[in-house]
Amino acid sequence: MQVQAYLFFDGRCEEALEFYREALGAEVTILLRFKDSPESAQCPPPAGSEHKIMHASFRIGETEMMASDGYCSGQPSFQGFSLSLSVPDQAEAERRFAALAEGGKVQMPLAKTFFSPCFGMVTDRFGVCWMVGVAA
Repeated sequence: MQVQAYLFFDGRCEEALEFYREALGAEVTILLRFKDSPESAQCPPPAGSEHKIMHASFRIGETEMMASDGYCSGQPSFQGFSLSLSVPDQAEAERRFAALAEGGKVQMPLAKTFFSPCFGMVTDRFGVCWMVGVAA
């Protein structure tokens, strides 16, 4: 059994994938646009979104994630969860945290905690909450 995150960016998926490529070294492994669907007649894409992303798979480190533009409403909403990014050392935590914070909002600055030598929380420019930490 496996559980994977599937993020819906409501029209900003391509921008998000590029951001994660630069910020986290993400590698896109699959990218399908609505216009390429062989079943677009049965499941038509939202009007004007033929070039938006119907499905993407991408890897961050050893983790495979999935994403889509969904209904292309332009208002992604991520609530009730955070993605946890474990890095090997403080320098890497600082680099990744700063990259994710660009255009986003720091919820908890990186600091030493009782459970990690370096831990912080940031919401990126798409509204995805990240917990960045170094294993104790």
